[in-house]
Amino acid sequence: MDLSGRRQSSNVEDRRSGGGGKMAGLGIGGAIVVGLIALLMGRDPGEVVQQLSSTTAQTEQYTPTAQEEEFKTFALQVLASTEDVWAEVFRRSGRTYRAPKLILFHGSVQSACGGATSSVGPFYCSADEQVYLDLDFFNEMTRSIGASGDFACAYVIAHEVGHHVQHLLGTLDDAHAQMARQSETEKNKTSVRIELQADYYAGVWGYHENRMFGSLEDGDLEEAINAAQKIGDDYLQKKARGYSSPESFTHGTSAQRMRWLKKGLSTGRLEGGDTFSPAYNAL
Repeated sequence: MDLSGRRQSSNVEDRRSGGGGKMAGLGIGGAIVVGLIALLMGRDPGEVVQQLSSTTAQTEQYTPTAQEEEFKTFALQVLASTEDVWAEVFRRSGRTYRAPKLILFHGSVQSACGGATSSVGPFYCSADEQVYLDLDFFNEMTRSIGASGDFACAYVIAHEVGHHVQHLLGTLDDAHAQMARQSETEKNKTSVRIELQADYYAGVWGYHENRMFGSLEDGDLEEAINAAQKIGDDYLQKKARGYSSPESFTHGTSAQRMRWLKKGLSTGRLEGGDTFSPAYNAL
């Protein structure tokens, strides 16, 4: 992905040097894997976060590495791209886009949605309209799940911004309201619908990013699709324990995630990402 000379977003708050806390024992890499698998098992993310942070957090001052500073530049360029793309997409549909802020942290962070550690990976909080990212997650994508490449990393950011798009359109809040009334199994299915739509919106961003700036290079699309495949619920569960439990899926299978990402990448249409109307087995 060629972002040479591209602007960096100023809509960022860097909390990495605030003494947030470092994962002990498991290390950040192990904690991310544990957190992802726990989420895929249908457990409450807040419960996982509280347990990990209460048993493994220790406070220390943090100095970013040179590689992380490179990741920061890249992340801010991607964030700027999402601002440009979604501002245009919203304008074309008669809406006004309000960009989310990116919060960079290391180890642990406090959001309006509660405390969180790096174990949960990047996340979006609609209560404060902010995307939270520990830049070391980009390394973990390669080390833990075998998803590498700059466009794969860009897809991760675009997916979280996709949740913000859902929030602005009212879809995310409606889905969360439904989940509050649903059984655990139905709640998981609604969560899958939410995540697949965010994948679609990440694809929409990629379509317009390339149309506006011509930034995609050979292999970029394959990187994002490989990342979508490697973070499918079935793939992660089989990798962790040798089998999968569909009733516990919260993000979608590898096939589903790749399909909705590719659909967004090929169409670029805001209106084409309805993951809530189709029957669940047709997603």
